[in-house]
Amino acid sequence: MTIIAIVGMAGAGKSEVARIFGQHGFTRIRFGDVTDDEVKRQGLELNEENERSAREQIREKYGMAAYARLNLSRIDLASKQSPVVIDGLYSWEEYTFLKDYYVDSLFILAVWASPETRHCRLAVRHERPLSSEEAARRDKAEVEKLNKSGPIAIADFTILNEYSLKSLEKEVRRAIATMRRPA
Repeated sequence: MTIIAIVGMAGAGKSEVARIFGQHGFTRIRFGDVTDDEVKRQGLELNEENERSAREQIREKYGMAAYARLNLSRIDLASKQSPVVIDGLYSWEEYTFLKDYYVDSLFILAVWASPETRHCRLAVRHERPLSSEEAARRDKAEVEKLNKSGPIAIADFTILNEYSLKSLEKEVRRAIATMRRPA
């Protein structure tokens, strides 16, 4: 069993990396789907303010490992069929919950891009675009309130995503070759 959790700040390229893993036979599980579902359940528009509020409500109700707990059955089911890539593990508590559960089957892959690069990407993305101010507020909230920096710091592998999509794809293929273990 191989489970790779992708970590990184907003706009670093986590979803793009997850997409590439999907092209290599990994089942993608996006932790942010829980947030989107909650915002929609509340009848609200998907935007930064509503998403932040939903994330905080979910963690208040289920604890800081909420997203790992709420996605555990999806991960277990998917891992019986193929290797899994988790798009968007956030908190230290999510990491420790999954590491305790999956032990040596879990790898952490950090995707890094500079704040300037990330904020430019976030401003022009089709889904959930953010202004520079919104991106900076999200960065601050994710580091201070979500304990996001721990999983990035202890990643098993780090990909630099400052250049072209072709360069990113090359780095992801290298990561897959390094981190994939036979089922």
